[in-house]
Amino acid sequence: MDSRTSPLRLDSVTTTAEAMSIGELSAETGLSAHTLRFYEQENLFVNPVARDSTGRRVYGRSDVQWLQLLTRLRDSGMPLADLARYTELVRAGEGNEQQRIELLREHQDKVRRQMDRLAASLEAVSRKVELYESALAGGHPDRPWQDGEGDCVVPAPPVRSGRQQPPKFTGHARSGG
Repeated sequence: MDSRTSPLRLDSVTTTAEAMSIGELSAETGLSAHTLRFYEQENLFVNPVARDSTGRRVYGRSDVQWLQLLTRLRDSGMPLADLARYTELVRAGEGNEQQRIELLREHQDKVRRQMDRLAASLEAVSRKVELYESALAGGHPDRPWQDGEGDCVVPAPPVRSGRQQPPKFTGHARSGG
């Protein structure tokens, strides 16, 4: 076994005063015990998970802080493979900071593009809410999806790179279907 997977004794990682069980760590981070075990299995902890004298997992404050970062990265859409790569770089220590920056910058760019798409989606939803409210206030609930000129004005979604766009609707029904 290598140092990432071999169980460590409690005294080599954390003090008894700060030791947490998997249930306590779950409560502290909002991650399920199943997710915590999965992260351990995938080597996503920077430090090996310690064990007490009975073999139960024991965690410390540094694990909480690390998991808070991982949770933010996952919440923002970072794939597990990138999380694993980032964890490996951090675990390796000094000398690879430029690689860490590059990985995080790539993710930062993805998050910004995602935020732009979400902002455009929010704008479209807000416009639809305005149209419905206006139609109801004006006594025209039969056409709340249109503005005053009969148009359903919503900006087109931004083009997504790397994803296939659905076919354009031509207005013709398929035959035989």
